[in-house]
Amino acid sequence: MVSLLTVAGIAVAVFVGFNIGGSSTGVAFGPAVGSRLVRKATAGVLFVGFGFLGAWTVGRNVIATMSSSIVPAAQFTPIASVAVLFFTGASLLISNLYGVPASTSMTAVGAIVGLGLASGTLNQALMFVIVSAWIVAPLVSLAIGLVVGRYVYPYLDRYVAFTKFDLHFVQIDRSGTIPRPYLNRNASPQDVVGSLSVVFIGCYMAFSAGASNAANAVAPLVGEGGALTVNQGVLLAVAAFGLGSFTIARRTLETVGDDITELPILASLIVSVVGGTVITILSYLGIPASLAVSTTSAIIGLGWGRASRAATLSELATPTPERSELDVATGALVTSRAEEAPASPTIGDIARQEEPAEESKEIPDVPDIGAEGPADLDERSLFDPAAAKRIVTMWVLTPSLAVAVSYPVFVVLL
Repeated sequence: MVSLLTVAGIAVAVFVGFNIGGSSTGVAFGPAVGSRLVRKATAGVLFVGFGFLGAWTVGRNVIATMSSSIVPAAQFTPIASVAVLFFTGASLLISNLYGVPASTSMTAVGAIVGLGLASGTLNQALMFVIVSAWIVAPLVSLAIGLVVGRYVYPYLDRYVAFTKFDLHFVQIDRSGTIPRPYLNRNASPQDVVGSLSVVFIGCYMAFSAGASNAANAVAPLVGEGGALTVNQGVLLAVAAFGLGSFTIARRTLETVGDDITELPILASLIVSVVGGTVITILSYLGIPASLAVSTTSAIIGLGWGRASRAATLSELATPTPERSELDVATGALVTSRAEEAPASPTIGDIARQEEPAEESKEIPDVPDIGAEGPADLDERSLFDPAAAKRIVTMWVLTPSLAVAVSYPVFVVLL
């Protein structure tokens, strides 16, 4: 007979998965929905499908780590499992209420660490690896973003960016009894490639979110003697994701995420690929990590690299009086286009149905590093420093608070 605590654990796991699905759907498909490429219901279907694929494959490794490697599986008694899930769900609730981007993975791991410290069973060697990954992964994302922003992004923005984006190249003919899809004959090859890229990378982000977040919802309930098998845990987590995707995610998708609304589509694709790839690799290695932190680190690096193009490396190392006013700040991640070349539309521009700038017949050359002045780099910001500070602060504070709060609770319970 299923105990009351087991039922409570499953209920809390559904609550956690519900909130994860609600927030992660907006992160993955905010650009696609904001650009009016897919509808909210379609975004929910795609998120659930690719989230399931990520959870069923790579996500098993993270579930194994969090359910039996950080502390022995035997420590996850029904009451301990409920407590761990409670701390994870509480952090999600607080972050949703106050708009603070708390890391679900870090909170869940912090609660498990509190359990391990209280029971004296914490795998310290593994925790050293996990914490090291939490430090290295954002730095890798930052470094990749910096290199791309300084040396690659201006060329992509000049020759690849969506200066003209005729949306909905897939149209629906509703004249007959059965709706029939067809390709928009007015869509240019750039429209087709761009649209497919935005949707494809949204699916990739959903895969990464499923791989990293399924464990946060069900890991305490899975394992030796647990309430669920791994397969059952994955199915429960994805079902809860879907519940959030089709309900509370609709509000997130409407705003397209306040912190990424003014992110150009090209930059959004770059940071999604970098952040998603870093998290997928860590998930494959069984290391729980935050997708939000890696993605934000990539944005910071991209902005920093973009801003640094105003000076050469030697000029940055040895500033001169002539360049004393140069401020290489992360908030200066902007388009590299000069006035005669229109800037890439942002997600917000398209969501607000603003007309893009007229496309220049001739595309000017990309200025050399050091040739662009700071004024050329301040036309449009792609990064909100305040948002980054909140995420980095919570990156450090969230797991620390989870350990500090959960430890005395488990001392009493055990």
